[in-house]
Amino acid sequence: MIAVLAAMLALWAPSPTASWQWQLSGRLDPTVDAAIYDVDLFETSARGVAGLHARGRRVVCYVSAGTVERGRPDSRRFPRRVIGRRLAGWPGERWLDVRRLDLLGPIIKRRLDLCARKGFDGVEADNVDGYANRTGFPLRARHQLRFNRFLARAAHARGLSIALKNDLDQAAALEPWFDWALSEECFRYRECDRLRPFVAAGKAAWVVEYGGRDVCPAARAAGFMAMRKRLALDAW
Repeated sequence: MIAVLAAMLALWAPSPTASWQWQLSGRLDPTVDAAIYDVDLFETSARGVAGLHARGRRVVCYVSAGTVERGRPDSRRFPRRVIGRRLAGWPGERWLDVRRLDLLGPIIKRRLDLCARKGFDGVEADNVDGYANRTGFPLRARHQLRFNRFLARAAHARGLSIALKNDLDQAAALEPWFDWALSEECFRYRECDRLRPFVAAGKAAWVVEYGGRDVCPAARAAGFMAMRKRLALDAW
């Protein structure tokens, strides 16, 4: 754990009050007044990352770690034995058996290598809560903790900070390993209190709500950086 903390201290990580923009679809709009951009690993070129850096922005790569998405450049690398049920609401995306680090680890490491090679500063690893979903595999909390800690170690080894995405039930256990947190609709589902370990540790806690009431006053009071987005996660 001491080595993990030492590595994390040497990395860039977003401050709790830094503004951010999350865009995963549509043509990238580099003019949004935000300190940090969270954009797709595969769709964003090294030139695009460099362009954002030239504007004084930090850049985070979005990549799904717990699912395989049809059409990604490396999707055929995933063995059939680790591919499970469809992800509800997302055609062409299926859960992965995160117990099989022997098979998934090399693929994910290559993705993180690409993230680092393109010049990103950090990574948002999505779908890291398979144990709480119907994946088609008998995943348990301990399997998810092992997988998520693997992700954190692999990111840090490549000079990348990493966000804990949505796995709020394990936030307290994983906070020491992750550099900030990102939650979708924690206000809607009344689970924002689970982000408190990150806030208490002086780490950024990002929150996105898709419609609904204005949560900004409550988010500010809780120490979150929150915004409203469309589900498509375009530039708006």
